[in-house]
Amino acid sequence: MSKKLNVVLSLLLSGTLVLSACSTKSADPPPDTSSPQPSASTAPSTAPSAAPTPEQSKASDSFIPASDKSKSPAAAQSRTDTLIIGMQDFKGLFNGIYGETAYDNYVNSAIFDSLIQVKKDGTYEPSVAKKWEVSDDKLVYTFHLRDDVKFTDGTPLTAEDVAFTLTVLHDKSYDGPSDIMKAKIKGGKEYKEGTASEVEGIKVIDEHTIEITTTEVSASTLANIGDVIIPKHYYGKDYKQGSLDYMKELHQKPLGSGPYIMEAYVPGQEVRFVANENYFKGKPKIPKLIYKVTSSDTNIQSLQAGETDSETQVTVSKDNVELLKSLGFLDINLFPTNGYGYIGFNHNDPKFKDKRVRQALTYGLNREEIVEAVYQGNAKVINVPQSNVSWAYTDDVNKYEFNLEKAAQLLDEAGWKVGADGIREKDGVKFKIHFLATTPNPVNDVIIPVAQENYKELGIAFEPDMLDFNAVKEKQKKGDFDMFFLAWQLTPDPDSTNVFGTNGSQNEIGYSNPKVDELLAKGLLELDIEKRKPIYHELYKELNEDPPYIYLYQRTDILPINARAQGWDVSSFKRFPYSLYHVSIN
Repeated sequence: MSKKLNVVLSLLLSGTLVLSACSTKSADPPPDTSSPQPSASTAPSTAPSAAPTPEQSKASDSFIPASDKSKSPAAAQSRTDTLIIGMQDFKGLFNGIYGETAYDNYVNSAIFDSLIQVKKDGTYEPSVAKKWEVSDDKLVYTFHLRDDVKFTDGTPLTAEDVAFTLTVLHDKSYDGPSDIMKAKIKGGKEYKEGTASEVEGIKVIDEHTIEITTTEVSASTLANIGDVIIPKHYYGKDYKQGSLDYMKELHQKPLGSGPYIMEAYVPGQEVRFVANENYFKGKPKIPKLIYKVTSSDTNIQSLQAGETDSETQVTVSKDNVELLKSLGFLDINLFPTNGYGYIGFNHNDPKFKDKRVRQALTYGLNREEIVEAVYQGNAKVINVPQSNVSWAYTDDVNKYEFNLEKAAQLLDEAGWKVGADGIREKDGVKFKIHFLATTPNPVNDVIIPVAQENYKELGIAFEPDMLDFNAVKEKQKKGDFDMFFLAWQLTPDPDSTNVFGTNGSQNEIGYSNPKVDELLAKGLLELDIEKRKPIYHELYKELNEDPPYIYLYQRTDILPINARAQGWDVSSFKRFPYSLYHVSIN
């Protein structure tokens, strides 16, 4: 959970990210990714958890049942033992602690388990850990593991596997999206720096008990240490402190304890799974599972033809909802996205270091026009990096309503003057924006012409570079961009230190603000939600005043599913992979 913030997103209509204790990234958050989630618990936990707000409780209100299941296409009906789910292409990082995109994490969620999992309302419950306790001083976490969990090669999952996973996350050579340092485990810093040969705060008590001692009280500790578990006997047999390159060779040969086993991966086409017959929560009811690569241009046709049973990246528009309803054989789930879409800035570029420029580019972009054109009433413009299903959300901020005059004024104040050719310049440098754009992507298809028109009026050249999602991610990681559009999928806890904190593990845009760092740290030191709320409200006001992004929208998620597949349990917080094992074909 420390990552798939992670990670995210989110996924965009054809790509996405994730944030917080876990986060994931892509071009627009699909109806799920990168966040550990639930099943049946065997014992209550004594750890603090977030009480759902009224908005959270409504997070999965809209369900449109199929009107006529008999209309299901023959191709789908003929698959009596196989479920096919369409989604964006994969990067192939099939390891629970390395997955970066929502789509890779869909794969990882089917293969790997975690100590705890997110429930439908955003709170946590046991998974591999049947229960846990937190000491009175909130510094020591003791997890009691189930004794019936095995990896798919038959090896029992024990406390040694949990200890190994947490240790690897502290290794200086680990370069995945998780940031275990946020958990403040005793001795973690020394291990990362190579001055200690073990993490002092990780203690295996017995085969099914592990104790984690931290140095600071932190609201995100539970989520960070309760995440994915990888097997020591498989991923650790070649482990030497400071050298994890070997593990990357196993990314497409994953071994976990989850409900499904990866049978084959065909890059650009699909991932095939078979059911784990010894899964501790019960053998999956569907023997075979396929994640098939589709696109926003073809996904509805794939459903219509019966080539897929569900699609994770259908654009939520009035027309599409009506079309899906008219097919008759689809159950349609609609719920507010726990995530948001945004246009990122490269803060290492001198022109974006001045917040007046970033504010001007926000004022100067007709965000309402973009959001309405794409989502037709199924999304709203946002002004903070948080979704309205979160208890931390606030709307008491500057709304940055479209205002070219205000934008021009701010650019003038920042020293960007209109030149003879109509393009602004400063110190001999023309104001040109190199915009990385994933394609195909309906959001970028609208952003580009609107931004070109709006920014041209301001004296700014807006030049798009159209690439596939993974290529955009690579350029983004290298810093080879001015601006880009992606989305975050968020996890229940609002901490976003890894995204907005200076040098955060997912802070790929180079944003740095001392006040934001201070508020992020303050928010983690308080466990009481009512006391945390004002801290995050103040944080979002600062992130609104000194914007790291152009905040774009919070949309409605849609997950259409052929009604022949029943047993789903999804919400804004609980994504589809976490109920796969109890879904059946009727």
